[in-house]
Amino acid sequence: MGRFSSAFAPEILQAFEAQWKADLEKVENGGVKIIAVNREPWYAGPHDDQFFWPALASKFKDEGWDEERINSVDSSSSTVVAHTPNPVSNAWKTRGLVVGYVQSGKTTNFTAVVAKLADVEYRMVIVLSGIHNGLRQQTQLRLNEYLVELNDDNWVTMTSDTSDFVKPTSSFPAMLGKNKVVLAVVKKNVAVLKKLIQWLEKTNARKALETAPVLVIDDEADQASVATGRINPLIRRLLELMPRSTYIGYTATPFANVFIDPSDDQDLYPRSFILNLPRPVGYFGPEKIFGRDTFDVDEEEVSGPDGAPPDGYDMVRHVPETDVPLLRPGGRESAEDFVPTMTTELKDAVHWFWLATAARRARKDLGHSTMLIHTSLKIAVHESYRPSLESMRDRAVRNLQDQDPAALDRWRVLWEKESARVPTEDFGRVQNSFEEVLKHLLEVLSATRVILDNFRSADRLDYSDPSVVAIAVGGNTLSRGLTLEGLVVSFFIRAARAYDTLLQMGRWFGYRTGYEDLPRIWTTPELASSFRHLALVEHEMRDDIDRYQRENLTPQEVAVRIRTHPSLLITAKMGAAQPAFVSFEGRRLQTRYFRTDDAHWLEANRNAADTLVNEAMVASEPEKLATATLLRDVPVSLIKAFLNSYQVHGDSPDLDHKMLLRYINARLIDAQPSLEKWSVALVDGDAKELVPIGGLQVSPVQRARLNDDDPERADIKTLMSKQDRVLDLGKSTGEARAMSEDKLVEARNADPVHRDRGLLVLYAIDKVSAPSKDEKPKKPGGRPTRAPLDALDTVIGLGIVFPGDRTAKKKVQATHVAVDLTDVESDDVDAAMDMDTEEAG
Repeated sequence: MGRFSSAFAPEILQAFEAQWKADLEKVENGGVKIIAVNREPWYAGPHDDQFFWPALASKFKDEGWDEERINSVDSSSSTVVAHTPNPVSNAWKTRGLVVGYVQSGKTTNFTAVVAKLADVEYRMVIVLSGIHNGLRQQTQLRLNEYLVELNDDNWVTMTSDTSDFVKPTSSFPAMLGKNKVVLAVVKKNVAVLKKLIQWLEKTNARKALETAPVLVIDDEADQASVATGRINPLIRRLLELMPRSTYIGYTATPFANVFIDPSDDQDLYPRSFILNLPRPVGYFGPEKIFGRDTFDVDEEEVSGPDGAPPDGYDMVRHVPETDVPLLRPGGRESAEDFVPTMTTELKDAVHWFWLATAARRARKDLGHSTMLIHTSLKIAVHESYRPSLESMRDRAVRNLQDQDPAALDRWRVLWEKESARVPTEDFGRVQNSFEEVLKHLLEVLSATRVILDNFRSADRLDYSDPSVVAIAVGGNTLSRGLTLEGLVVSFFIRAARAYDTLLQMGRWFGYRTGYEDLPRIWTTPELASSFRHLALVEHEMRDDIDRYQRENLTPQEVAVRIRTHPSLLITAKMGAAQPAFVSFEGRRLQTRYFRTDDAHWLEANRNAADTLVNEAMVASEPEKLATATLLRDVPVSLIKAFLNSYQVHGDSPDLDHKMLLRYINARLIDAQPSLEKWSVALVDGDAKELVPIGGLQVSPVQRARLNDDDPERADIKTLMSKQDRVLDLGKSTGEARAMSEDKLVEARNADPVHRDRGLLVLYAIDKVSAPSKDEKPKKPGGRPTRAPLDALDTVIGLGIVFPGDRTAKKKVQATHVAVDLTDVESDDVDAAMDMDTEEAG
């Protein structure tokens, strides 16, 4: 404890010493080891007498991190370390993957992992840091600050913030002094990797590597590392040089990684482990901004992450598709001759950026503030924006200097309109007045620089100066890995057709501490819908990954499934991905999106309902219930005919009629057939004016649409009440409402008549469907969350309930893809480690 005696008070030192002794006693007596899937427990966490993690934790504390945040990094990094092999083993080849969030905590986590593995005597750390110089430099600076400078005598650095790997004059063994760790941060670049490999291939280096544990961190592991003709073989060759190597990929978009062929032992499929990083408190991800769809309504969430509204905060503004040609050149249009139009939406976005930055200054927040404009990957297009943006800035400066009344009115209207749409109360503060914001506006405008950041520009984003205010126009250099400090506004209409590309381009994801209410995104309705779908993709993918921990499984036993989309690719590197399967056992599905302005679409669905009800009444006498009319014993042939006729909105791929029919047909030919008979219910609302469906008169239900400015679809969010799941079981509304979803499933499965019977529920939705009078904006001046449905005709909504066990294996090819693990032999890690340990002893 001597080296700390001058830095801490005696009572603090005594507390540290007592804790250390307690921890040491635990470890010496068998310890509290961290349990890792399919691996012998060996790691009990860091100790205060080590070099690297205690220094890093102390650095975090000095920077004002609270104990909860430090503990979170400590816990998540220790979990990663525990999934690596015990370093007393003679040899190992670990392949792991850690899945983080875009713009959130991956670098911090792998920095902590590096520190902890260095503390257990790993001798070399290689960080493969993306393909761009900017990201490599950013990573090098981070590791210098958080590792090297804290224990300068213990690191041998082979790269710097200005220099990638260059062959050193010293040999690898010469660098391996006592308590020394060699560190190299290198780009995933052919020339650089070849130089590194050639240096390590020398005889004396190969001999040293036989006993030196090496950690390879692959940052942005889905970029260049997977399915490439040049980089991937070089990474594999690098790892072959290291008999005691731990390779851990880090990415927020692991789609390509989980699609690597698992039967190829030499490739980078994460056969050892896949782990999720926890979502940090205060993190803004797709779900918090765009909301999230649900596969079925078993998960009835009352709110989104951190108490966000279920459909995300009202931060997204739509750019009309018709305006896109004004903002980027079309396919045949020359980029060199393109001149962008400063559309209303683009002007609003820029003006809001200045207002939001001024609001931050009014809050005493002097941090960097950035706006991203990403319309095209073409450099000529980036260059075309500079004159218009600088002219707009200069004009705004003059208007403010002249105190132009019309200009001041426009500033005030935009501030009051936008600031009312996201409640500051949700983040524990009171919104600034326009007068408070106005005091800082001229200063912000005058400080604004327009930066073109692309591989050809010399004018790169540089946050070394204090309080940078920048409008960054760029393409690929701004779309992965690189952090845009203080990003407040994004204007994003870049065409992209793959999940990983879209998510990585979402630089607006991350932390917005102190200005959580101010970020805004201007994008097209189609892109907003894609990001909403991606929130569901992420949610399901992370649940699949968490399943490894819940059920003690490895990636060699169960593959991660990724949900597909009708018009988006998952990734350009689909590798060994194959169609996966999903079950509808015990599920209930419902329509949520409707084409309220399409008369033919509405008429077709009404005709489908009319036909079903008319023909069902031939086989069944209508039975009047408290909240519905019920038709029992309906033949499956009528259900199948209805599903063939009823049209589902394209944003609901889970209700695709072909998929549903495949599932129904599969159940009909089971050894124990089911779904031969169905119940059909028509739910009654409280409207006085009845509408005819088939031969029945039905009272329409009221379902207002979300006020999301989407002209292509009406989103009602929830159609079906939970209790409607058991409309044909004779339970009262109150009784059913009091039961959990699982209990309602059990009730159907326990009923001797209905356990093999499906339930189809029809809802006639009132075409006006005004919002409830009780619904008010969260804040005076804000807009309501709901708007009238205003359909051209009565809308027919559909709910489907399937009997069965939701954990059953009766599946139908559906909406996911995954790799095939049928012929992959699972490594017996524990047995291998036992053998290694015995030999080592």
